[in-house]
Amino acid sequence: MTFGGAVRSGFDNYANFSGRSSRSAYWWWALFNWVAGIVAMALDSMLRPGSVSMETAYGTHYGVISGIVSLALLLPSLAVLVRRLHDTDRSGWWFWIVVIPIIGWLVLLFFLISAGTPGPNRFGPPPRDSSPEPRYDLPPVTR
Repeated sequence: MTFGGAVRSGFDNYANFSGRSSRSAYWWWALFNWVAGIVAMALDSMLRPGSVSMETAYGTHYGVISGIVSLALLLPSLAVLVRRLHDTDRSGWWFWIVVIPIIGWLVLLFFLISAGTPGPNRFGPPPRDSSPEPRYDLPPVTR
């Protein structure tokens, strides 16, 4: 899946928590989230200097644009994450493993980078954009 296809798929299925999402679709979406967050913080700092990462007694505050972007991407991000877990034949409830400090994040990261189930699983058929893992066989040596 391409970057544009993953972003389009993320927004087209923004509240779809059923089905499966490929590894590439998830990681392209994660990259889009990261870039969108950086752009939003840059816009916040240009429009109102000092609004980004302003440390106070109550924690870190972000600007209005960063908040809007974060809220707009929250539901689609959760949906893509749940569909990615479905691709590895795990329930979306596995997301809650992140409440376990450090270990939970590492386990979730392992689930997200794992290859999806080949063929159909209990969450449906494989994503349309998934293809078999590339083979790196060497050609036969002729002498």
